[in-house]
Amino acid sequence: MSRLKDPDIFFTPVAELNGRLKKREFSARDLVETAIDRLQRFGPRYNAVAHIIDDDAIDRAKDIDGDMKRERFRGPLQGIPFGVKDLLSVGKHPTRWGAKPYENQVFEKDSVVVRKLHSTGAVAVAKLAMVELAGGGGYRYPAASLNGPGLNPWDLTRWAGGSSSGSGAAVAAGIVPFAIGSETWGSILTPCAFCGVTGLRPTYGLVSRRGGMALSWSMDKIGPIARTVEDCALVLQEISGGDAEDPGSAGKSFYYNPQFARDPKDLTIGFSPSDFSEAAAPETRAAFQAALEAFRSIGTKIEEVDLPDFPYRAAASATITAEGSAAFEELIRSGLVDQLADEKQIAGLKAGLDLPASDYLRAQRIRLLIQRSLRNVLYKIDVLLAPARYETAPPVDQPLDRRRNADSEPASLGLRDLSAAGNLAGLPALVLPCGLSENGLPIALQLVGRPFTENTLVGLGKAFQERTDWHLRRPPNPAA
Repeated sequence: MSRLKDPDIFFTPVAELNGRLKKREFSARDLVETAIDRLQRFGPRYNAVAHIIDDDAIDRAKDIDGDMKRERFRGPLQGIPFGVKDLLSVGKHPTRWGAKPYENQVFEKDSVVVRKLHSTGAVAVAKLAMVELAGGGGYRYPAASLNGPGLNPWDLTRWAGGSSSGSGAAVAAGIVPFAIGSETWGSILTPCAFCGVTGLRPTYGLVSRRGGMALSWSMDKIGPIARTVEDCALVLQEISGGDAEDPGSAGKSFYYNPQFARDPKDLTIGFSPSDFSEAAAPETRAAFQAALEAFRSIGTKIEEVDLPDFPYRAAASATITAEGSAAFEELIRSGLVDQLADEKQIAGLKAGLDLPASDYLRAQRIRLLIQRSLRNVLYKIDVLLAPARYETAPPVDQPLDRRRNADSEPASLGLRDLSAAGNLAGLPALVLPCGLSENGLPIALQLVGRPFTENTLVGLGKAFQERTDWHLRRPPNPAA
């Protein structure tokens, strides 16, 4: 197996990698075989890999080299290896959903997202580890996964974040150039924030979920995790689009048009000062304040705003609980649910079957009010800005429901429930690495916009990354 010696290769932006392939500096086969080698050697270090796709990936890379030799260019992802969260099927390879009851599960066909990426010439080289069943039912420990707890490349005693833990860790460690994750409530935002990488949660319905595990049919979204905003945009362009067989499909596509991006000076950002002071963990506040000043330097207008007062977390929890337990009803009633690793998750899935219909319907009525309210907030404000997570990655052996000590409860709600609110409303979000805490761990911001305004988020995110280098920072001991 050939292996490229350049340690920077998998920290290189996707478009630049593709350009080097076109110049024949190395072949797609070289790149894919190097990725497979790194997955084999370093994947176990972070519990990041569920399954390596070797022979099929190498065969695909050989075909791509033939195309490129004949100058049959398909786009900026051609020849680029990637990893995919293990809830999306890759035909004839295991798709275990991170859970023991499904450890022998194999589907015949690729999921729509994988098929689209393959059609552009990108090469799936791995299924990446995830929290079992994407966290359905709730879980208490990071170890709630068939592959063990996701370990953070910045500190192996810390969690990589869930449920797309393998996707976040593999990109942060430079094992793959980009990965596909999914989010129902924070599963792209959290690993990106904890691992210091960029992520894009698309508008609900922009990317087909067909061929993927369903957790919450009305909230599930699939999106890219990469090193830069532009990389995320290039991937989203290829995986977006309508799908008549996905009942949640919006029938829309995303086209990356940087030349038509709105001038950041014409945009208005809404933020809450309390998010960056009282609500944020003390060790993160200085870095968050510096990141906020970087946004001010762009020239964007910034106004103070709070979320309207709604039970966002309760509505999101009731929705995911009811829909998740319904999706896994056969697993629960068969008793195989008891094979899951986390006792809290087992109990949560079982309890979900007994959730009164009135509670679910009440949550949907509140959800409609939330959607209307956010529409009003975003009528004058173009983008909402808040920490992606208000704390750094927790110790991997610590219960996730352990509350951190706060100085005091913030006087205002701020945008602390933006993750729950944004997911309930199906709004797009961009996650931007924005600094290191006093203990040397990554932190990140989230930008949330109106439905289908991904280009606005991308343009603003690019302006931020042009003024900062946090997206280029590497863990102290990356895979090498």
